[in-house]
Amino acid sequence: MYALTLPASTPFVLLATVLGLSWWEDHILPTPPTEPAETLIEAPFVPAVPAQLTELLSVDTPLTREVARR
Repeated sequence: MYALTLPASTPFVLLATVLGLSWWEDHILPTPPTEPAETLIEAPFVPAVPAQLTELLSVDTPLTREVARR
């Protein structure tokens, strides 16, 4: 008989745990300070300017010391 009681009561124990934690969060934990809505809005994200790509070598350019330094 006890073998049937434990599996049948498990969802109710989990539900009671979740409801108890929810109540504890609402009533026991301190509330964060309220801030005006204007301070919550941040400046829009502006991406940085992409780096300038160096000139790519063409296939026909011979590899010389000047070209290799680029």
